Amino acid sequence: MTRPEQNKTLTSGFAARCRLSSPTNLGFVFRVKPETNSEKMPKTKQSSRRKKFDYTQDRKKLLKKFIKKSNPRIENRQIRHAWDERKSTAKNLQEMGLAFDPNRSLPIKKPRLLGDDKETKAPVNIVIKPYVLDQLHEEAGRPEKDTKTLSSDLIEYAQYMIREHGDDFKAMARDEKNYYQDTPKQIKRKINEYKRCHSQHYDAFISSLAAPKPTDQ
Repeated sequence: MTRPEQNKTLTSGFAARCRLSSPTNLGFVFRVKPETNSEKMPKTKQSSRRKKFDYTQDRKKLLKKFIKKSNPRIENRQIRHAWDERKSTAKNLQEMGLAFDPNRSLPIKKPRLLGDDKETKAPVNIVIKPYVLDQLHEEAGRPEKDTKTLSSDLIEYAQYMIREHGDDFKAMARDEKNYYQDTPKQIKRKINEYKRCHSQHYDAFISSLAAPKPTDQ
């Protein structure tokens, strides 16, 4: 037997012995050992550090800051100034003469049976802060200010159309400088916006048109 044949025989015999001694062929089952507390990842020093009381913090200021954060901001100035944080929302609104639950303030009348003459009395709410309701009524009665402004190009466009055509909106629509191809109604709407948003400027412009032009001598 030559040397290559001997090596081949030894290799095949070693592989056979390995297959026989393999744990899977012998029926062994391996189980993973559960991780114990001692084998867990160690905690960082910062997370395991004990919390200490901070004596430098002012607890009253922290409480006020927490209350201010937790309570929503009231946009209305009159209600915000009259609001008492120690009382509930329903109690605060009741003292101002405002309704917390519209179903209780304006209840729907239920149909009564014949012979049922009992009258349900509405709950009497004592208004301690009536000035809040008066201020709200006064504020609601004021005319709303129009803060809308127009661009200088739109003002020049409206002035040109008024100067050239007066109140003839159809002629304005046919004008060659009607670059946006506005209809007569659209041009009228733009001129009305110019009147409403810049009333003083519009009046000064109209008065300048009505003034007599100086003649050349």
